[in-house]
Amino acid sequence: MSWHLGRLAGFDLETTGPDPETARIVTACVVQCGGSQPTQAATWLTNVDGHEIPDEAAAIHGVTTERARAEGVALRAAVEQILDALGQVVLAGVPVVAMNARYDFTVLDREARRYGMKPLTDHLAETRVVDPFVIDKAVDKYRRGSRKLTALCEHYEVRLDGAHSADADAIAACRVAWRQGTRYAQLSAMSLDELHTAQVAWAAEQAASLQEYFRRKDPAAVVEGAWPVVPHQRAGGDQ
Repeated sequence: MSWHLGRLAGFDLETTGPDPETARIVTACVVQCGGSQPTQAATWLTNVDGHEIPDEAAAIHGVTTERARAEGVALRAAVEQILDALGQVVLAGVPVVAMNARYDFTVLDREARRYGMKPLTDHLAETRVVDPFVIDKAVDKYRRGSRKLTALCEHYEVRLDGAHSADADAIAACRVAWRQGTRYAQLSAMSLDELHTAQVAWAAEQAASLQEYFRRKDPAAVVEGAWPVVPHQRAGGDQ
């Protein structure tokens, strides 16, 4: 059976900002779906460990600092539970679907390290990630327009019930991955191991291409090519 016809686990974070090195988790979802089994979802709203949620971030996902502090669980506890939920998925051999996985996995890795927890990267050898963003750019390289989740949902004719809530985005990413596997024979023919390895190469190629483009205006521009996690302390050489 092809990977896209089995059980998939969607993973999505909404955070305080765009830099995965400094962003803190505001909401999270790990949802298992497909494989002719009931959908199971776990969601978190955190207190952001006392940090502020910038207005521009709140405008995207709808969670203000006040709401996070009033309703959120301790961020440390949420990070531990998210790691545990993903760990169980990985142990069960279920692929983790994450839109622009490099961001979400790096945020989670840095949160784990802040709290002295064992990061998911320790299990990376067993983790199989499916990234609809990387896959879409590989299979349809020259298509114009946005590659954001809302645009991919429209392109692949997938229903998106509530953009920028972690649970809706996680389920939508799984639906897009399923459509990609259905639409492109070269994807459905791959084993999970082959698909994961291919995405590592595709992500690196895409980053190199984007970096070349940016360097036309800024010779010092750097676009990270590692996937699905940016190595810790890359700049210092201590990984």
